[in-house]
Amino acid sequence: MTAVLRAEHVAVRLGSTQALRDVSVAPQVGWSAIVGPNGAGKSTLLRTLAGLQQPDSGHVTLDGRALADWPPRQRAVRIAWLAQQGDAHGELTAREIVRLGRLPRLGLFGDVAPADEALVMQAMEATEAGGLQRRRLAELSGGERQRVLLARALAVDAPLLLLDEPTTHLDPPHQVALVRLLHRLASEGRTIVSVLHDLPLALQADRLIVMLAGRVHAEGSRDDPALHRALVDVFGGAIRVERFGGRWLALPDLDR
Repeated sequence: MTAVLRAEHVAVRLGSTQALRDVSVAPQVGWSAIVGPNGAGKSTLLRTLAGLQQPDSGHVTLDGRALADWPPRQRAVRIAWLAQQGDAHGELTAREIVRLGRLPRLGLFGDVAPADEALVMQAMEATEAGGLQRRRLAELSGGERQRVLLARALAVDAPLLLLDEPTTHLDPPHQVALVRLLHRLASEGRTIVSVLHDLPLALQADRLIVMLAGRVHAEGSRDDPALHRALVDVFGGAIRVERFGGRWLALPDLDR
């Protein structure tokens, strides 16, 4: 189960701000993390890849076809989306929220089959939200809500996952669990693109897309020394990247 998403020479203007400038990216199978300082255009790029923001110039394609030409339901089957600020209102239970992830395949009036319910429960267990299924979303803590909304995205069972700040409100154990989950999904052949502010977590992704002032400043493997230099550059030397215990870490450079 694979899908090919590509943006070519995309520009987006939001009011008086040029949010994206001539951006071209083609996420590979695996996990890619988009990083950069505030206002770099990270979330705008992710929304554009999801088809939620129309570019002013350039184009986005899904499996070689213009993203705008895909019927919404067909696109929703191929691309699962997690917004930065998920809706936490209403009277639906957590399980009912996760079941909404099956809508693109079932339609509004389709019957929920046992296989669909199995995928819903599988998604909730994957995000450690199984014990929350009968509670209403508005009654949950921020971290619990985030795990439920992540499960809803997983329940789509899409080959592409676009996640805007998926670690929001998650405590360290659940952040670690999410990283392991994303690695597992990537190993299954999925393409995952996430916006992350947490650089130590972002450095666990297979590849990083480093943005600055609406442009892709650098892109490469997490082990690439040139990518590490680009990270230090876009954050004005406020961090350093070091290897510890076989993993790369981004640390505050308090001595600069």
